[in-house]
Amino acid sequence: MPKKTVVIGFLGSQLDAGQGAGRWEKWRPTVSLVQHEDMVVDRIELLHARQHTALAQQVQRDVATVSPDTVVNLVPMDVADPWDFGEMYAALYDWARAYRFDPAHEQYWAHITTGTHVAQICMFLMVESRFIPGVLLQTAPPRKQRQGDPGSYTLIDLDLSRYDVLARRFSQAQAEAQDFLKSGIATRNKRFNALIEEIERVAVRSQAPVLLTGPTGAGKSHLARRMFELKKAQHRVEGEFVEVNCATLRGDSAASTLFGHKKGAFTGAASDRAGLLRTAHQGVLFLDEIGELGLDEQAMLLKAVEEKRFFPMGSDREVSSDFQLIAGTNRDLRVDVAQGRFREDLFARINLWAYTLPGLAQRPEDIEPNVDHLLARCAAELGHAVRFNVEAKSRYLQFARSAEALWSGNFRDLSASITRMATLAEGGRIAAGLVDAEIQRLRWLWEPAGEAPVRKGGGARTGGTDGIDLSKLLPEETLTSMDLFDQLQLQSVLQVCRDCATLSEAGRRLFDQSRTQRSVVNDADRLRKYLMRFGVGWEDVKGLG
Repeated sequence: MPKKTVVIGFLGSQLDAGQGAGRWEKWRPTVSLVQHEDMVVDRIELLHARQHTALAQQVQRDVATVSPDTVVNLVPMDVADPWDFGEMYAALYDWARAYRFDPAHEQYWAHITTGTHVAQICMFLMVESRFIPGVLLQTAPPRKQRQGDPGSYTLIDLDLSRYDVLARRFSQAQAEAQDFLKSGIATRNKRFNALIEEIERVAVRSQAPVLLTGPTGAGKSHLARRMFELKKAQHRVEGEFVEVNCATLRGDSAASTLFGHKKGAFTGAASDRAGLLRTAHQGVLFLDEIGELGLDEQAMLLKAVEEKRFFPMGSDREVSSDFQLIAGTNRDLRVDVAQGRFREDLFARINLWAYTLPGLAQRPEDIEPNVDHLLARCAAELGHAVRFNVEAKSRYLQFARSAEALWSGNFRDLSASITRMATLAEGGRIAAGLVDAEIQRLRWLWEPAGEAPVRKGGGARTGGTDGIDLSKLLPEETLTSMDLFDQLQLQSVLQVCRDCATLSEAGRRLFDQSRTQRSVVNDADRLRKYLMRFGVGWEDVKGLG
């Protein structure tokens, strides 16, 4: 048995009006509903203000004349101001909540042609939120008025899953937003991609606090800023992104920095200060290392997050700021709560959306796309393309994905590593020798303190770049006092020098970018001075063979 059709709509106090026989020559939206030959309306729920009861009764009689089988229920709905969104929405919401819908036996069409614009918007929202379980019905007059011509009508289903084209567009927009959060890096780790997918939805839908946990260098600060930029692009925030590392806040300066102060609130408070919470009004406040905040500041922050109000230091008058909080920490705040270092009520408040960012060592499959991304960024900064040769890239990735690569500094370590190789790369090509030197540097970086290998009775760590041994060129006391960074840099410079016929040729290769920005170019002199820092002359270099 087919479902009955029920139309829910407002009485048009102007469009549905009309007196005498002439009213039939006029297009009236509510009456037109029952004039379509291909539309059978079983019932109309006609919402109207009590002051328009007479007109509603007239429309009820006219509908009965055209379609005797259509039942018209008159529904008085008094709204003091039909142009007030809050009042209109509340009245329609209350009616919808009390109405006994029967979707199993009836289909519902919400007529949005009549009523004030505010009433039409509220009707749309009722359908969109499924408080009215149906579709939208839009009617339009005929192009040329003729008696009995009902015009046209359109049914609009807000279930977007029924529209393949729209569904694809929304899916594409969501994918682009997730790609934006990942900075365009084609990550392959399933866990990380699932995490970003959920964060994208939260970023565009929620204003509640977000807690990002994970080891130092995992990208919490970067992700927080990208979340803000995504919200800004979608017009969900109007203010700015305000960031502070709570580990840098101590004593009176902590509360002053965050909440502001009045002049004279403490020694040194020479003038009023707004504070970062007020600066973040209508925007996003990112508190990195929130676990470092003192208990007093935690209590003040809780009030500010919950009530959007707080007292600046030294003030007896509250101020307000409506901001979204994103908090970051590399600590387990549950432990801090248990040990009394972090307030349990604040933790509960900021833990609504909590995400743990995995470290780089936990995402080995993402190392290669991040290397490619960092190389492209280095190329933009250096002003020329930088690439690995095939052997060098294979060797670097093999080490980077191995258990030997700790990546204790996470993406900061990787970024520094790629920057070093890109800077030292000859002709923009990162060769195997440079990779070997970088691997040695990373091994030293991750060695536990006091366990670095020594040579020659406690001398400096040395390593070779294409066979260059600094111990044959430098005195042991000089080598012992040099950082590994300086050793590896000097080895790379010596390699270039050994491959060049003259000091000038080597200088041109080594200073190929900075020389273009100098008014006076003397590459040979710059290189000579660099070598002399280590007591090395050109003859010494050529003596390496």
